[in-house]
Amino acid sequence: MTKPTRDSIMIVAGLGVENDVHSGANVKHRSRMRANPDQPNLRQVHLIHSELFDELRDKGFEVHPGMMGENITTSDIDLLGQPTGTLLHIGDDVVLEITGLRNPCAQLDGLIPGLMSATLDRDDDGELIRKAGVMTVVIEGGVVVRPSDVIRFELPEGDHSPLQPV
Repeated sequence: MTKPTRDSIMIVAGLGVENDVHSGANVKHRSRMRANPDQPNLRQVHLIHSELFDELRDKGFEVHPGMMGENITTSDIDLLGQPTGTLLHIGDDVVLEITGLRNPCAQLDGLIPGLMSATLDRDDDGELIRKAGVMTVVIEGGVVVRPSDVIRFELPEGDHSPLQPV
């Protein structure tokens, strides 16, 4: 699950990150493939906010970019607060569409025992909060994404739906 950090990645329209295990038009996650291998891949590119790593370190978990399987690590932007369908413009050419929240799985506990539950929280009403990042599909790609690239949000038109696990 852990992915190496890189100076750049190539994003491919409709597929995901070039040479990534989760790249493809159809679902690539084992549990989802067992249910229906022909369903669309709504998890082509995974983004996590670096602030989560700080929070996890405060809880005693030593984590770093790429360790939790994300393709892109962001900072100083509210990934989790965006509505479904938000477009992320990265650099000059890449456009990703947020499809939903990453639903953390038990594989995280294989990295560090207790890590999965550490990425979850409860709000004041007792509702589960998933903090393990967002999943996206590639609308426009074919160019390299670098750490210095700026990310700009474009909200969807009409009513906004909160992110749900995908």
